[in-house]
Amino acid sequence: MSEEKEEASFGVLPIYDEPEKMGDVPESPDASSQLEHHARSQLGKVCSPPEQPLGSLRQHGPAYQEMTCVSPQQWAPQALDGSELPATWLSKAESEDAASAGGRWSLPVGQPCPSPGPAEEVLSFLRAIPPVPDDVVVRQRAPHKSWKVGRLRHGKKVYAVAVSGSTHHVYTCGHGYIRVWDESALHAWDQAPRAQLNFQDRDSCVFTCKLFPDERSLITGGLSQSLTLWDLAPTPRIRAQLASTGPVCYSLALSSNAQICVACFKGFVEIWDLQNQILIRKHEVPIYGSQCVDITGNKLWTGGEDTKLYSWDLRSYQRLQQQDLRHEILSITHDPSEEWLLVGLRMSDIVIVHTNRKEKFKAVLQKYVYHHNLKFASCGSYFVATMNETIRCIAAPSLHRLFQVEESAHILCCDVSSDNQYVVTGSKNSATVYQLLY
Repeated sequence: MSEEKEEASFGVLPIYDEPEKMGDVPESPDASSQLEHHARSQLGKVCSPPEQPLGSLRQHGPAYQEMTCVSPQQWAPQALDGSELPATWLSKAESEDAASAGGRWSLPVGQPCPSPGPAEEVLSFLRAIPPVPDDVVVRQRAPHKSWKVGRLRHGKKVYAVAVSGSTHHVYTCGHGYIRVWDESALHAWDQAPRAQLNFQDRDSCVFTCKLFPDERSLITGGLSQSLTLWDLAPTPRIRAQLASTGPVCYSLALSSNAQICVACFKGFVEIWDLQNQILIRKHEVPIYGSQCVDITGNKLWTGGEDTKLYSWDLRSYQRLQQQDLRHEILSITHDPSEEWLLVGLRMSDIVIVHTNRKEKFKAVLQKYVYHHNLKFASCGSYFVATMNETIRCIAAPSLHRLFQVEESAHILCCDVSSDNQYVVTGSKNSATVYQLLY
């Protein structure tokens, strides 16, 4: 596949503080009414003018229309409210193109189509479908605030942190050692760690870590000649050390099945088979585009100081895309469905990129930051963004700010537990634990 270069042209989406408007959305809709409404709406799209006023979609612009196409499995449909997502285009040329292509962005006008509605037999069938019981409806939740419940005294800068949702153990990583904290320490302010894992080389320093999906293993990288694979249960111990070819690993990414790990070094990435503990490939990437890395499906994403977001095919190793985001890239993460990518920039903006379609948006904050970390919750209904001393919890996809917390020192890293109960941040000599309240 040939490489594609794209200019930075995307919809601008503001982050809102006011509560989301949820009043018109039923909590437990009847399945038959949903299907009947779907059948009628699909027919209405083809045969009749839209029920929405003509100026409504034009008011919001193309970015809002694109956001309404997001898959309901990932983005909660009730979070999208027309009054909360006004959008503008950065590219004037694209605005003119959109205006001229009236069929794409503007609403059709004219007389209703004379075609008949759905047959009564179809509607009777849809009405016969029994409703879904309330107790089996899975609702996506988002926290409304957080409660600072504890502090973990690591003793040195915490460059990387991981928190387990199954055991509520926290792993704080930094210079010389990793400290392990059990659940009781999460609700304390000066409790000793459960264990301390010392490196053989006291000069080693962990800059990045990833917890495996089963939360029984951890992989770390940093200022060291190897990546370290840890078994966490029943007692933390080193399983293997993978000899790397670079002096400093800046970022790690795991595939969804934890069989592939990508380690990011200056000017190249290492692709590892973790099951067999062998190096598959050392792949060159732009020297100033190798600060961050992530994996979605069969795609590898890298970015860094050169302001460009690169995507690579993990099978052919060819470069697929190159997108100039105009500011240095400090972090990359994906949502649970691996459909959307969040990219944190030096100017604190968050770029939202679809991993398969040519769709991208930007949440604009316009504040220069030294540290920008992003972490999506496993439920997919919100993500956490830390920028210098500020923690923001933001709903997806509405970009409604759920809560904001200020810390006294720069936040170097963060993680969200897989059960969506805790957020842990690392700073100059400790980690802070927040319990999420729903």
